[in-house]
Amino acid sequence: MRAKFIALVCVPLLSACGPGELEDLKLFVSQSGANLRGKVEPLPQVAPYEPFSYTGFDLPNPFAPRKKEVVRTAGAGPSPDLDRKREALEAFPIESLKMVGSLERRNGVWAVVKTPDHNLYRVHAGNYMGQNFGKITQVSDAQITLQELIQDTTTGSWSERTSTLQLLEEEEPAK
Repeated sequence: MRAKFIALVCVPLLSACGPGELEDLKLFVSQSGANLRGKVEPLPQVAPYEPFSYTGFDLPNPFAPRKKEVVRTAGAGPSPDLDRKREALEAFPIESLKMVGSLERRNGVWAVVKTPDHNLYRVHAGNYMGQNFGKITQVSDAQITLQELIQDTTTGSWSERTSTLQLLEEEEPAK
């Protein structure tokens, strides 16, 4: 009797797993993908490589600093000593130099100047710095005063200009 009971319970369960119930799912899947077609665009046309021949080797380098041409004029007024040996700080524009400190010794006050390439130089009155023939006239604890010679490009005459380089006060790093 037990075998009959198991057969009666299993037959309806096995008939539920038959192919009849999944037909609607199979129909839905076949209809939903029927009119979908993937379209892949063709690859772009690759242009052949054309080598470039650079012919600008004889042109001046646009990134190199230009040297100022100094015209020698014989006339009244101030003029620089063009035969004097140049000092190291004359290679840099005065705007790029920074006064970072001062030293006091028996023979006067010296200033410590930092260049753009992070070198330090000690200067005092009488030294030259900057690209405009700047002669240091005074050094104090807070600034360097210099007398520069500027050439007028149209007439070639020279004129004097006073410039100062202030002590750079650096901010303390954040803690």
